[in-house]
Amino acid sequence: MRPLQKEIVQKLLVQPTIDPEMEFRKSVDLLKDYLKKYTFLKSFVLGISGGQDSTLVGYTAQVAVNELNQELKTDEYNFIAVSLPYGIQADEEDRQLALKFIKPSKTVTVNIKAAVDATVSAVEEATGKKMTHFLKGNTKARERMKVQYDLAGLYKGVVLGTDHAAEAITGFFTKHGDGAADIIPLYRLNKRQGREILKFVGAPERLYTKIPTADLEDDKPLVPDEVALGVSYDEIDDYLEGKEIRAEAADIIEGWYTKTEHKRNEAINVYDTWWK
Repeated sequence: MRPLQKEIVQKLLVQPTIDPEMEFRKSVDLLKDYLKKYTFLKSFVLGISGGQDSTLVGYTAQVAVNELNQELKTDEYNFIAVSLPYGIQADEEDRQLALKFIKPSKTVTVNIKAAVDATVSAVEEATGKKMTHFLKGNTKARERMKVQYDLAGLYKGVVLGTDHAAEAITGFFTKHGDGAADIIPLYRLNKRQGREILKFVGAPERLYTKIPTADLEDDKPLVPDEVALGVSYDEIDDYLEGKEIRAEAADIIEGWYTKTEHKRNEAINVYDTWWK
């Protein structure tokens, strides 16, 4: 392995192979243990997009609350599945398919368009500068996360994140947007490992073979993640599993990792020593 590759693999806790059943169980138990420890919490909240990652986390959360309710002979634990379209969601059929598979305790739809447009308009009016489609995309991601925390407050819950190792290594998330969450059940897994788990739990094939896309920029709707990153998820996954890949692809991955280090770190404070 390349020196930085070894460091990254160890830091992100990725294993070269997994047992899908064992890893699914590990995630379910993590969520159950969290609610049992913090007894004032009664729900998990997550935005469901219709993609692989939110489908897996949502299903995991629903299994966790179902088991808790059964074990404790109660009905107080819930999974809140949230739809957060900006206007009309282009892949709404996939979201509906994911919800049908997950069977969430409760679904809530909050259209973020008015809030995002108001923020963009206010910033442009205050600065006299036009926000780019990229910046507006980040505003969408942060508004979606804000709404999830609003709902978590209403339902005595915590917000789940869908970040996994293949996104973490490239920093392919919005800081304080989809990168903000209380619990990240998939963090140790890469993209193909998440796909293996969805196969194991019997998810519709369409949901885990769907081309991943952030779909945040108005001028680039449904652009595949791999196009934006300049490297395929297969190559990212191979890299995370300690395999040798094309030098060009490895350079791109390590470049993303270095440039996005700030996204994976806590805010700098006066006691930090790295800069002194």
